[in-house]
Amino acid sequence: MLKVGDTAPDFALEEFDGPETTLSELLDGKSLVVYFYPADFSPVCTREACALRDRHDALREVGVRVLGVSPQGRESHRRFRESYQLPFALLSDPSRKVIDAFGVNGPLGFGVRRATFLIGPDRVIRTRAVAEIFLGSHMDLIQAAIDGSS
Repeated sequence: MLKVGDTAPDFALEEFDGPETTLSELLDGKSLVVYFYPADFSPVCTREACALRDRHDALREVGVRVLGVSPQGRESHRRFRESYQLPFALLSDPSRKVIDAFGVNGPLGFGVRRATFLIGPDRVIRTRAVAEIFLGSHMDLIQAAIDGSS
């Protein structure tokens, strides 16, 4: 798994309603929260997405964008985003190339670990949180980004 200080690999993935987008395009001189999650509509993933939604304006105010990545397809992401009014992009990684590049595969290569990375404009990972079920460390990372203490 990528660590603090590592350079995040550039990637290209599709959102449900558009062409491929790259990490470099998403950064565009700003910091970026990239969070990996196992599945749309699962209880913990829904709580996490809604918590990020509720903090989205505060993140934008300090120049931080948000991006979710999971292996579900574009249509699942569209429904998830619309159902919970998520204001950030959800990118599909069915081939798991970005999941592999960040090292967030689940145990024995199955599933996806719940991991959140704060990536600076220079693609360097500033901080990360990894916890499968409990969201506290993920939300602490988000709050630190809002407070400017990451």
